[in-house]
Amino acid sequence: MARRPLPRILSSGSAQIARSREIARTAADSATDVLHPLITVSRGLRKLAASARARWAATPKERRGPTLLLVAACVLVVALMPYGPLLALVLLMGAAAWKGRERPVVKTGPDDAEIARLKGLYEALVPYFSVPDDPAPLFAHGGDWSGAFGEYAFDADGRLSRLRIAYPPYFTDGEPAARARIEQLLHAKSGRGREYRFDWDEEGNRLDLSVLPALPTTIAAQRFVTVPGETVLGFTDAEAVQRTVPVVSEDGTQDAPAVVWRTGPRSAEPHLLAVGRPGSGTTSLLRSITLQALPHGDVVIVDGGGTGEYACLTGRDGVLAVECGLPGALATLEWAAHETERRLIAANRARQAGQPAPEDTRRPLWILLDRPGVLGDLAAADGRPDPQELLQVPLRHGRAAQVTVVVAEQFDNADTLSEAVRTHTRARIVLGPAAPEEVAAVLGARPHTTPTPEVPAGRGYARLGTGPVLRLQVPATPDPYDEATSETHRRAVLELLPERRAVTAPPAPTTPPVIMVKAPDALTVTDTVSLATTTVETVPAASTEPAPAPRAEADPGPAPFQTPVPAEG
Repeated sequence: MARRPLPRILSSGSAQIARSREIARTAADSATDVLHPLITVSRGLRKLAASARARWAATPKERRGPTLLLVAACVLVVALMPYGPLLALVLLMGAAAWKGRERPVVKTGPDDAEIARLKGLYEALVPYFSVPDDPAPLFAHGGDWSGAFGEYAFDADGRLSRLRIAYPPYFTDGEPAARARIEQLLHAKSGRGREYRFDWDEEGNRLDLSVLPALPTTIAAQRFVTVPGETVLGFTDAEAVQRTVPVVSEDGTQDAPAVVWRTGPRSAEPHLLAVGRPGSGTTSLLRSITLQALPHGDVVIVDGGGTGEYACLTGRDGVLAVECGLPGALATLEWAAHETERRLIAANRARQAGQPAPEDTRRPLWILLDRPGVLGDLAAADGRPDPQELLQVPLRHGRAAQVTVVVAEQFDNADTLSEAVRTHTRARIVLGPAAPEEVAAVLGARPHTTPTPEVPAGRGYARLGTGPVLRLQVPATPDPYDEATSETHRRAVLELLPERRAVTAPPAPTTPPVIMVKAPDALTVTDTVSLATTTVETVPAASTEPAPAPRAEADPGPAPFQTPVPAEG
């Protein structure tokens, strides 16, 4: 049986209804746009009337009569003024339009997802901030989280970016272990992969959690605005230090907060120790320190790794030696110890004579030792003394002799550092990813932030003496001879390198020297003896001149630091 078609009015009714709804909606939008000023003024008049009614209700009864009289007098004055009613009407419409304008909706509280996150964090803190004997616990299962969390903020992803926590007074906030448990819990519950800062207020029983932005990595090696005796180790947070230096980065010129290390006779931290993992940037740190030290002093570099990372400094003005092998390293460090003693003796004699210290004792001398553990293993295998033993004199008396020692080592060989290095290096730096316990073992204090598992090269922590632990980003100072170095960084490092010293060979003698030998009394003639040798070594006289500096190239033995043996006649 064939189906009969529906009536036309029923088949086309839904389309007509939809079209009618669209026409009505368009007309309503058009009317709203046209009547928007009138709607705004009406809303404003309604708000002004409600405000006037509330003000009248709040006025005491004994003051209502004088208020009515004052209003009537104002209306009369306006009515008698030329164009007074028109001006009053314009002012009223303007006030109504301003009062009735649409304002953006201000979020006054957390949404459901944020409330759930705060509740979960509150419940997680209950076992740590509550005891069974507390009659009115601030933290309790199923309690009110709003009484414990004072201020909070969320980022665009719905994760906590700032939180203030009020904890009970009996919590042991003076114990580092108790603090570490709370910080680890907040780090896990607030979201991993970010760096958090924890500020403990023991007096007010408050803990402030905040998310720190990443330190900029766009600052490369350059000539920083410092005075002699100051070295920029890197850059940190703006609120952590009180000094900024102008720098040029990829984003332009700006004032960056810098971690400045002061050396010299009045320094409380005359020597530096840097510890990190492979690829963390300790070698770049030593290169940065070298480039800043060369304009005002002399530098001696001992590369224990022997990777040639300091080849760009070989033969430069101010670079006395760049040693990679064990014999040259031992000879260089032995010379540095003798030079420190000579400076102390010369300065002491000058003070006793009432004269200023000699000029050669006031020029800073920097001793940079990279990876001494490797050299120590080689020395032990060869039956030679550990190179770190030769650092005892520069470490102990370097501050008075204008000698600064910088040692860089990896975490794997940190236990091979000598007692003198551990004792006298009061400026400490940790670079690369490290656990809080490892950072505390090197710096002597735990950082106030949570280390992230992945950090760029040159990122870490610094502590000068007994000061606070600061976040640090070392300026990019790569090896300019490395093929992986960008052209911008290569050019920045090469521009800071001093000129190379001109090396001239001594002229060769044209004729062998002739020595006149006096014959014994039995002979009556003078014989002339021609020597086939071209050089004759003599014993130098005692002098107070500075010890000769080591050669910049690799030396197979301690020849430059030994007194030549006189020739036999």
